[in-house]
Amino acid sequence: MTKMKMICTACPMGCSITATVDDNENIVNITGQNCGRGVAYARAEVANPARSFHSTLRVADGDLPMVSVKTTAPVPKNTLMDCAQATRGMIAKAPIAVGDVLLSDIAGTGVDLVATTRVTANG
Repeated sequence: MTKMKMICTACPMGCSITATVDDNENIVNITGQNCGRGVAYARAEVANPARSFHSTLRVADGDLPMVSVKTTAPVPKNTLMDCAQATRGMIAKAPIAVGDVLLSDIAGTGVDLVATTRVTANG
């Protein structure tokens, strides 16, 4: 049996949850949650941990030198470094609106990378 400790992010309470997992990776017990969302969070975290990816990209010809970006949905946790590599050296061209897709299917995850800041074009 393995005990996986995690901080739940399903709500603002930030419960310290412990999931006990057997040798076949089946959840035997979940403790520490204060609501049902904690149970669902722990089950998802054990089965397929995922995170949102946030970063910045350089901007060409814009009123700002950088644009903040994020994925439209969480990506598998083990692909975060691949997402970072996919954006390395990327330059976005102004104008950019909030929600513009700047990279489709980032790192083969099926999730898009979108702008979270508006950048107008110079001149």
